[in-house]
Amino acid sequence: MPRDPRYPSLYQINTRIWLRQLSRTAGKPITLADIDDETIDLFAEQGFDWIWLLSVWRTGFAGRAISRGNRQWREEFKSVIPDLTEDDICGSGFAITSYTVSEALGGETALAAFRDKLTRRGLKLMLDFVPNHTAPDHPWVKAHPEYYVEGNEKGFAAAPQNYLRVDTDEGPKILAYGRDPNYPGWPDTLQLNYGNPALQAVRIAELLSVAGKCDGVRCDMAMLLLPEVFQRTWGIWPEDFWPKAIATVRARHPGFKFLGEVYWDLEWTLQQQGFDYCYDKRLYDRLKAGNARAVREHLLADLAYQDRLARFLENHDEPRAAHEFPLPQHCAAAIITFLSPGLRFFHQGQLEGARVRVPVHLCRSPVERVDRNVSDFYARLLSGLLKTRVLSDGAWSMIEPQPAWHGNWSSEGFIASAWSGADGRRVVAVVNYTQGQSQCRLRLPFIDLRGKQVRLTDLMGTERYDRDGSDIVDQGLFIDLAPWRFNVFELHAT
Repeated sequence: MPRDPRYPSLYQINTRIWLRQLSRTAGKPITLADIDDETIDLFAEQGFDWIWLLSVWRTGFAGRAISRGNRQWREEFKSVIPDLTEDDICGSGFAITSYTVSEALGGETALAAFRDKLTRRGLKLMLDFVPNHTAPDHPWVKAHPEYYVEGNEKGFAAAPQNYLRVDTDEGPKILAYGRDPNYPGWPDTLQLNYGNPALQAVRIAELLSVAGKCDGVRCDMAMLLLPEVFQRTWGIWPEDFWPKAIATVRARHPGFKFLGEVYWDLEWTLQQQGFDYCYDKRLYDRLKAGNARAVREHLLADLAYQDRLARFLENHDEPRAAHEFPLPQHCAAAIITFLSPGLRFFHQGQLEGARVRVPVHLCRSPVERVDRNVSDFYARLLSGLLKTRVLSDGAWSMIEPQPAWHGNWSSEGFIASAWSGADGRRVVAVVNYTQGQSQCRLRLPFIDLRGKQVRLTDLMGTERYDRDGSDIVDQGLFIDLAPWRFNVFELHAT
C-alpha cells in the first residue's frame, strides 16, 4: 500500500511527450499499459511518492486547430523545435473535451494498468482537473450553453479577443473565452459559469468520476473559482465551489488529495477551503531574485501553512531551472526548496538539467544533452537524502544565523534549518545564498548535545568534522562557505 509521508515528493510527467519518446525508442506505439516495471521501480528508488501525469484527457479538433493556427504560439513552438511539424502540435492538454483517457495513450484500461503498477510499489497517481474552462468543441457548448459565461454584441465589439461566436441547440450565441482577470482570453477554451448551480453540480460529478481513476488531482488555476475572483472577472458572484466539491469527493474517496495551482497570495484561502497543497510561487520568485533575507522571512511562516505548500524550482509553466539558475545557485536553491517543509514538486527533465521549456500544446520535445553535474546532484538529493525518514517525516525548524564575529554581516546571506526524526537522526542544512564568501554561527537547537562530542558528516559532500557539543549549542557551529555553497550535516553524538 502507498505510504503517506508528512513531506511527500511528486514527479510531473508530460504524458504525451513521454510516450512519444518511448515509442520512438521502441520503434512501435507505447501506451501507458506498456510502461515496464523497471521504469516504475526507478520512480520508487528515486524516492517519489506521487507521479503526476499531465495531459491524459481527451482533447478535440478545435483545440488542435487553434494551436496550429495561432501565429504567435507557432513562433514559440518553432523556437523550441526548429524542425516543427503539424503532428508535433497536438493542442493544449487543458483544452479538454472529455475526462476520459485519450485513446492515443491507451484509453481507460491503460491508465488503470499504470495506476496498478504504481500502487504495487507504494506510489500514488495524480491527474489534471481543469475547473475554469473547457475546449470550444466540448459537447456542453452545443447542448448546454447555459453552463458557460455568455457575452453580447456590445461586449464582443469592445473586446473581440475575449469572445467566440458559436452555434448551439438554442441558436447562435456569443460565449466568453476562459481567462483570468489580468490577461486576454485563452482562445482554445470557453469559460464555465460557476454562478449556475447546475454547472457546479455536473462539475462535481465529473470530479467524482476523475477521483475514481487516481489518488489526487492538480487543479489548474484553482483560485479563479473563488467568488471574489470570479466576480472581479465576470461580474458574477457564485457560491463557493471548492469546499462543497472537496467534501463530496472525500466522502466517497477518503484520503484523496487536492493540489491547487494558486497565485496572488490566495494560498491560505484555498488551504482553508480544503486543498491539501497549494503552489508556493513566492518562494520560487524570491529564490530567483537571489534575496536571502526575503527567502528566510518567507520560511518563518507558521508551520501549519508551510506544511501545505508545494515547493518547486520549475514546472510546465515556469522556465527550466537549469536555464534560470546558474549551476551553483541552482543547487543552492534546490537545497533550500526541497529541504523545506511541504510537498517536494519535481518536473520531467529537471533532474537531467534540461534547459528548454516545452509548451503544453506540443507532444514532442527537443533532444537535450544530460548535464551530468545537475543529474549527479539530484541523484544524491533524491535517493540519498529526501527519501530518508528524517526528511520525509521528521520535525523541521528554522535556525537564525548569527554573525561569526562582531561587524561581520555576511551572516545575513545564510538560510539554515534543522531536522530531527523519531529515530533520533538529526540533520542541519545551511546555504550561503549570496555571491560572496560568507561566515556565520548556527546555534543548534539540540540542547542534549551539551557535554558530548559530535561528528558532523556532510550528506551532500565529503566533509566530516568533530565538534564539541556544548560549543555548537551555546556559541554556535561556525560556518564559512563560498558563494552559493551549502552543507547538509548529519549529527552523531558520542
